[in-house]
Amino acid sequence: MGRTLGTRVLIHLAGALRWGIARRPSRPARDRIIVFTRYPVPGATKTRMIPALGPDGAAMLHRALTEHTLQQARRFAAAEIEVHWTGGDEASMRAWIAGPLQIRKQCEGDLGARMTHALLSAFDEGVARAVLVGCDSPDLGPETYEAAFAALSRVDVVIGPAADGGYYLIGARAAAADRLHPLFADVNWGTDRVLEQTLSRIGRAGLTYTRTAVLDDVDRPEDLRVWDRHRDPAAKPWLSVIIPALNEAVRIGATLESIANSNDIEIIVVDGGSTDGTPAIAAERGARVYEAPRGRAHQMNLGAAKAAGEILLFLHADTRLPAGYATAIRECLARPGAIAGAFSFATDLDSPAMRLMTAFAAVRAHIFELPYGDQGLFVPADVFRRAGGFPTMPIMEDFEFVRRLRRFGHIEIADRVAVTSGDRWRRLGVWRTTLRNARIVTLYLLGTKPEQLLRIYRRGDD
Repeated sequence: MGRTLGTRVLIHLAGALRWGIARRPSRPARDRIIVFTRYPVPGATKTRMIPALGPDGAAMLHRALTEHTLQQARRFAAAEIEVHWTGGDEASMRAWIAGPLQIRKQCEGDLGARMTHALLSAFDEGVARAVLVGCDSPDLGPETYEAAFAALSRVDVVIGPAADGGYYLIGARAAAADRLHPLFADVNWGTDRVLEQTLSRIGRAGLTYTRTAVLDDVDRPEDLRVWDRHRDPAAKPWLSVIIPALNEAVRIGATLESIANSNDIEIIVVDGGSTDGTPAIAAERGARVYEAPRGRAHQMNLGAAKAAGEILLFLHADTRLPAGYATAIRECLARPGAIAGAFSFATDLDSPAMRLMTAFAAVRAHIFELPYGDQGLFVPADVFRRAGGFPTMPIMEDFEFVRRLRRFGHIEIADRVAVTSGDRWRRLGVWRTTLRNARIVTLYLLGTKPEQLLRIYRRGDD
């Protein structure tokens, strides 16, 4: 019995449907690079670098390494990128990590638990191949990512050995997801046994694997040579610290010591004619020293003209920066509407009267956005130029400059405290110094000429 017309039509339709499914382009498999990092909190980041770089320098090194790692991952361009972070908060991370990258907070637990969670979450979201990296290997580039993802077409796991016995990269394919847990359990993280232990666990789990090239990590002071290969010698510093000085030999050493040892920061001391050896002390401690006519406005404007940093920090020669000052500057300037900033005020004089004056200074700075120069004023270089620099006045130049800045946006005050020498307060007395300063500000607002104010100021020192 022959097939009916209806049956033949159904057979043809079924064949056409099968052909269409076979011909339909399949959805390309998703690949993901997972970058593990932490927010660079001074003192809690790159701790093995602190003896050489200090807390701030170590944190800035980690920031630079993370940014370099993300730049190299973007160059690969064949995989989506996620940043998994710890430390700090989400607002700080989003202000730091620019661009449309997905960022996620790492889960709780040790490093192994966090890595397991990151990889398995990727597979749960439909990723076919995932590669997880840290930020300590500046030699990690697009060619390594290409080799790692290509290997995951043949094997279950790929691992990138570090020269110190750990690894800078580990990747897996989704088909191996149910056997990944044992790879990261009970590993002696931070030791030279990490690679050996992980390879042993890969074998016991019955997974196939291969390795990428051995690369160096930047973990200890002796590893800085590895990072130096990637630093652009022509790159501009991000911060220029500008210090006007006049006969500050006793105090400028402590001020310079409070500044992080970092290639991303330049120190400029502009001397106004010292006779006590201040310029020599500054030069011995790595500062670039210039001479200028006496007067803070002249000196600071000359320093700004010589500076190469994108941010300018104007610091008095008797003021010590707080630990974490570089992070505080970045966080303040990242706040909505912020145009400049300063640190909270304190002196090294501890007395009830001085504590009261410090509280008044906090109200002046936080509520009225009027920090003084001894709080360390910081401002982007382009904003400094737009504001016209410091007015060439013999006194009140910082007060007038801050008033000009407020036309452009908010003046943010960092929670971290810059400590100024209390010698002047000790010599004149807290109340006498405070009343003199208040009188000068009042007279200035009433229109008294700065030259006359300077005479009043100097009489108060007699």
